[in-house]
Amino acid sequence: MKKITATTLVLIAVLSVSACSNMSPRAQRALSGGAIGAAGGAGIAYIAGGPILGAALVGGGAGAAVGALLPSSR
Repeated sequence: MKKITATTLVLIAVLSVSACSNMSPRAQRALSGGAIGAAGGAGIAYIAGGPILGAALVGGGAGAAVGALLPSSR
């Protein structure tokens, strides 16, 4: 069950990043950060044996916040 959940979260993260074409740069950074954070949180929780969904939610929230708050690199 844990392997299916982790795989599903990674798939959702990859698909959500592919939908960034009509978004502002700030929204793209927030979405990308959230997806990467959720995947990272789920992966770490899976390896550590912790709650995958909770870790994905925390990682996604933190990633989205950091992505939205970082200034543009241009």
